[in-house]
Amino acid sequence: MPAAATPYRFFSLQVLRTRRLSPSLARVTFTGPDLRAFASDGRDQSLSLFLPRPGQEEPVLPMEFGEGWRQTWLDIPEDVRAVMRSYTLRALRQDAHGATTEIDIDFVLHGTEHGTEHNTGHGTEPGTGPRTTAPAGPASRWAAAAGAGDRAVLLGPSVADNGAIRFRPPADADLVVLWADETALPAASAILETLPAGTRARVWLEVPHAGDRVEPLTAADADITWLVRDEGAPTAVEAIRAARLPEARAPYAWIAGESGCVKELRRHLVREREFDRGRVTFVGYWRRGLSEEQLREQAARAAQAA
Repeated sequence: MPAAATPYRFFSLQVLRTRRLSPSLARVTFTGPDLRAFASDGRDQSLSLFLPRPGQEEPVLPMEFGEGWRQTWLDIPEDVRAVMRSYTLRALRQDAHGATTEIDIDFVLHGTEHGTEHNTGHGTEPGTGPRTTAPAGPASRWAAAAGAGDRAVLLGPSVADNGAIRFRPPADADLVVLWADETALPAASAILETLPAGTRARVWLEVPHAGDRVEPLTAADADITWLVRDEGAPTAVEAIRAARLPEARAPYAWIAGESGCVKELRRHLVREREFDRGRVTFVGYWRRGLSEEQLREQAARAAQAA
């Protein structure tokens, strides 16, 4: 089914509670009156989160969302304007009238021990990989210190079926293939939770540490393989290339995480496995060595060149 048009708006949020899920993952639960207008079918719903700079009580943003808001935000001095990072919705809860009351967003915390900050969305702080000693980025620092009442702003949808949901298997899909690294783990977990009973799924989930293996709940017939880098796991491409997939007439794949790995996996599935190109959804959530700001700059230059 094609995605509906995506009306977006700003939602003012307050932290309700936080929870450390694993060595690399923290969950922040947000609430606020604005959320009553928030709507999403979930799965891999993409969101933009705006966070305050150190010393600020709330993020500095344009007064209203509308055409030209991004340039207005960029015109604010860099050391003043809100930090923007892309994330995926992990879960939402509603009241008896169907109004959203809480949402969960999971953060990957990579700091001085493990290296770069990876967002559970579409970007990362600069660094060289999971073993570097680069300092944590602004979103990781914020999430690690967040407490009840802390403020943030969300740019998100007000209709449940919207264009920022990418996981859309065709109705005839008889096998779902998933790969996600830790940045896409919340989205992959949400997808698995929504798969109906009897759905055949072959899943690879890549994480830094054994303690990050947070098993998703699913009614699907899902065969899940964890690739733990600390344990010397093969690369995603090596693991999937060596695997025997179940026989399927109409498989569908969703792969999300570091852009370089996503491209390799897509090439493998299309060229070697002969998946229909139109039945492989691929999302580069981050790029090794680049921050989200640098990725946006690259995208802007490419758009201008085009």
